[in-house]
Amino acid sequence: MATENVQTENVQTEKVQTLVQTFTDGNFEETVIKASALVLVDFWAEWCGPCKRLGPTVDALATDYAGRVTVGKLNVDENPNTAFKFQIRGIPALLVFKGGQVVDTVIGLAQKDDLKKVLDKHI
Repeated sequence: MATENVQTENVQTEKVQTLVQTFTDGNFEETVIKASALVLVDFWAEWCGPCKRLGPTVDALATDYAGRVTVGKLNVDENPNTAFKFQIRGIPALLVFKGGQVVDTVIGLAQKDDLKKVLDKHI
């Protein structure tokens, strides 16, 4: 029975990971700026404690908004050009894009319900 739980947990984790995209300097233009759907971008870094605490919330939003909002993460250390372009000075930073433009920004830790309100007003 314990093995079944682990397998189910792994499948659920893999599903969430596939819902959360990885954005990079190389794919940002195509996957975010040219996207037809609303896009939530989580600017983060591996060393950032608050970013790690926000991670499960971003994962949950990807599940909750699957098919309606593209959710992804951009590591600012590995992709400094995009972070610079959007003047990311503090992380975690969540930017909401619609039609290639930033339509909302949330800096720092935020509750899931607050982030849902931000997304809902742009859907």
